[in-house]
Amino acid sequence: MKHSGQLTMKDGKLQVPDQPIIPFIEGDGIGPEIWAASRKVFDAAVQKAYQGTRQVIWQETLAGEKAYNQTGTWLPEATLEAIRTHLVAIKGPLTTPIGGGFRSLNVTLRQELDLYICYRPVRYFEGVPSPLKHPERTDMQIFRENTEDIYAGIEFSAGSDEAEKLIAFLKDELGTEKIRFPETSAIGIKPVSKEGTERLVRGAIDQAIRQKRKSVTLVHKGNIMKYTEGGFKQWGYDLAEREFGDQVFTWQTYLSTKEQEGPEAAENLLTRAQQDGKVIIKDRIADIFLQEILIRPEQYDVIATLNLNGDYISDALAAQVGGIGIAPGANMNLQSGHAIFEATHGTAPEYAGLDQLNPSSLLLSGALMFDYLGWPEAAAYITDSIAAAIASKKVTKDFADQMDKAESLKCSEFGNLLVEWIEKA
Repeated sequence: MKHSGQLTMKDGKLQVPDQPIIPFIEGDGIGPEIWAASRKVFDAAVQKAYQGTRQVIWQETLAGEKAYNQTGTWLPEATLEAIRTHLVAIKGPLTTPIGGGFRSLNVTLRQELDLYICYRPVRYFEGVPSPLKHPERTDMQIFRENTEDIYAGIEFSAGSDEAEKLIAFLKDELGTEKIRFPETSAIGIKPVSKEGTERLVRGAIDQAIRQKRKSVTLVHKGNIMKYTEGGFKQWGYDLAEREFGDQVFTWQTYLSTKEQEGPEAAENLLTRAQQDGKVIIKDRIADIFLQEILIRPEQYDVIATLNLNGDYISDALAAQVGGIGIAPGANMNLQSGHAIFEATHGTAPEYAGLDQLNPSSLLLSGALMFDYLGWPEAAAYITDSIAAAIASKKVTKDFADQMDKAESLKCSEFGNLLVEWIEKA
């Protein structure tokens, strides 16, 4: 076994020792109990997959209420430094401090570490309660831009000196006349850059090609915001054509062929591209997309979108396959290798200490983490054990209340059941 140590990046690839040190943040509210259940499963999956030749060295690092109670700060610099050093971390849900300070600890972590991709894969586990007739048709991977758009946090309250100055500048210097009630308007700024767009879309297309996915859809509101979201759309198409060439086929090529040579020629070109295994790059306006994921989700595969759109889309898709309690997530920088894998739900403080809620979001985020480390066998044991538990109707309260003749397990009991399944597999 190689000596334990930190992960590194070499020639754009993650170098993983057999005993990597992985920082973890328990999280607030139900965080400690879902982490305790999940850690047992993670360790069991690694042991089963590699029979002692690999092992995670867990290193606790502090954020949120536990950090504040112990250090007087919500996000200690030591935590940021630990993640900078070790590249990969995993965390439970964190509360948003009240009364100033951080707007959001999660957003702060993403901004400080430049984790420009929020990655949210959505798939269905047979037997999970869903509002859809055919939830199994939903299988998408969302690449949500994580550092720009309204999440840059540039906004000023109504009546503030900053808002008044900005409104005056917009009116006097730029000739803006469409602020209907300037005296009582709050003002926000939505930055969207070519560089930010390109690195996100590049990651989405790389993933689609690597996993032999059929399409990448650029979701935007460019029909109204022509230079921000419209820019996102056009920069995405331009990057696809420039960097991926004959590995992709863009909808813009389809449309230009249709205009110049007719519908039949365009359809023939699209059919040949699909037969050749090219990734189809297309776009959809956000409101139309939110309708179509209910009506025809099978038409969508990998999604690249801006931050606010991605926020809505991620949770809407999670609801289609059972809710955010079973939705994994990661925040990544594919250039530096930094990544934080996280439970995507909130802290649920009213349930803290009751040992009731579902740890599956954190568990599946751990599976994503092991895939990211290049340990897919461990990841498979985690996802397979969850699928087996659901199929046997041995689930936590959130699912048991919606399933016929299901056995309701505590959070800790659910974790123990998965460990037993993994050990017997």
